[in-house]
Amino acid sequence: MSTEPNARPSLAQRFKALRNLPPFLRMIWRTSAGLTIASLGLRLVRALLPVSMLYVGKLIIDEAVRLASLPGPFPAFEQALGSGLLAPLLWLLAIEFLLAISADVIGRLVSYADAMLGELFANASSIALMEHAARLDLEDLEDPEQQDRIERARRQTTGRSSLMSQLFGQVQDVITVASLAVGLMVYAPWLIVLLAVALIPAFIGESHFNTLGYSLNFHWTPERRQLDYIRLTGGSVETAKEVKIFNLHHFLIARYRQLAGKFYQANRALARRRAVWGSVLAALGTAGYYLAYAYIAWRTVRGDFSIGDLSFLAGSFARLRQLLEGLLVGFSQVASQALYLDDLFSFFAIEPEIGSKPDALPVPEPIQQGFVFEDVGFCYPGSQRWAVRHLSFELRAGEVLALVGENGAGKTTLVKLLARLYDPDEGRILLDGRDLRDYDLDSLRASLGVIFQDFVRYHLTAAENIGVGQVDAMDDQQRIEQAAQRGMADEVIASLPDGYAQVIGRRFRQGVDLSGGQWQKIAIARAYMRDAQVMILDEPTAALDARSEFEVFQRFKELSSGRTAVLISHRFSSVRMADRILVLGNGRVEASGTHEQLMAAGGRYAELFALQAEGYR
Repeated sequence: MSTEPNARPSLAQRFKALRNLPPFLRMIWRTSAGLTIASLGLRLVRALLPVSMLYVGKLIIDEAVRLASLPGPFPAFEQALGSGLLAPLLWLLAIEFLLAISADVIGRLVSYADAMLGELFANASSIALMEHAARLDLEDLEDPEQQDRIERARRQTTGRSSLMSQLFGQVQDVITVASLAVGLMVYAPWLIVLLAVALIPAFIGESHFNTLGYSLNFHWTPERRQLDYIRLTGGSVETAKEVKIFNLHHFLIARYRQLAGKFYQANRALARRRAVWGSVLAALGTAGYYLAYAYIAWRTVRGDFSIGDLSFLAGSFARLRQLLEGLLVGFSQVASQALYLDDLFSFFAIEPEIGSKPDALPVPEPIQQGFVFEDVGFCYPGSQRWAVRHLSFELRAGEVLALVGENGAGKTTLVKLLARLYDPDEGRILLDGRDLRDYDLDSLRASLGVIFQDFVRYHLTAAENIGVGQVDAMDDQQRIEQAAQRGMADEVIASLPDGYAQVIGRRFRQGVDLSGGQWQKIAIARAYMRDAQVMILDEPTAALDARSEFEVFQRFKELSSGRTAVLISHRFSSVRMADRILVLGNGRVEASGTHEQLMAAGGRYAELFALQAEGYR
């Protein structure tokens, strides 16, 4: 929707950013039409109160002056009240009192409506951000530049609710300015021109420094992400052991102090310049006000205006100056915040490249032939090195295939391509003879049960940690318990104080932490929660001892009977139970066969097996 801003957005770019306001207002309207109407309606009434109160004040002064100028001594209060002499004054005082009460009540109602609408907007925009992030390609989420953009967008979901109040306040102030200007136009039209001219320098200055503030925050996004990371690392239970053992807190504090200090220095320099120039430019507006005030006083002394007129004009001019200054400065701030909205809407403008075709097919049930990689090549974005290239092999239906190879051989990349987290740059992947891209993406991923080596530790209950493997069956306790039994996590859960209802992880007070091996069993159970046609275990047993790993893979072999399965492990004692072993090296297949066949052929597999076996002697 918008282009990436440069170091200092030009005037044209700032005005262009105002295009973000209509979609922003539409988002607010969709959040709650009722609260939006209530806030604007209350502000409309509130906008007319200042001129009403000033005019009633003028009438009160004029009436008081009239009463004071009556000939002879003024009657006693009871007599004046009984004769009706004070009736006009008392009525005017009562009206002003009611206006003052109304202004206070309406102000509180506006604050309430804005607070509720702002809260709902923050929630709705946060949900929209999470929904859109879920649609994006893994490439977008792993790209540092996109991570900066996502971080800026995330800040806008909570930081831009103030813009809503400001925009609505601007509408209210415009109406108030119009009503006050009508009053001044009757007496001295040129005062409006004087006031506007006097305030232009302050507006230009405010606009300039708002733009500099945006540029500063924009270009410090990577450093602010670093600050957040260091703050989390220095106070996280996940990192506490290493931080203490290695005395990392000194290093982390020094790094945080260095980055935070640089950001503070940049902010302070900008704040100083803003304060100095803001004071100078604001003085011009003040000078314009007192020039007009002197003119009004002179006309009153000459008898052109009454004392009430003086009070009304002086009050109207003072309030008008304040409102016009606020409107000009507010417009500058709105234009600046519209630049920040670029961060939000540019994130929403990112479209995923990996998706389903309009005529996408459901994945066959059951899979008849399996998968075929035909001369597949893939290079991670921004990398000069091919992760895999000229990769060709078959994964037959119902087969348990093991992938082995040194780090960087392309094993995990192969799994990502199989799940269409990425699409190949060269070649193609077939499923039952059709290109993988011909199938519906949700259907494909629903057919896969995958546990990666860097599985997520959810700080939820044990049941929910397993249930996330099949979200629509999260409340199926029997299915969760069966998955736990298959993944050998049932014994782990039985040892927890609250069993399946126990929150695991130390992030929350009631949580109970697990060992690395226990976490892995929970994660493996998560894969079994899904009744998937293809099961993939990508190094899921690194924290398990040799016996536990053997038991897990033995169970995996039994439960994978009749299913297509992929097993990745560095332990050759485990992969030998696979129907076939694929040896990867430098992003391509170097050998394929059973354990016995590969050992007999020699080569990389036999060499790595011998090295590992030597380590156990």
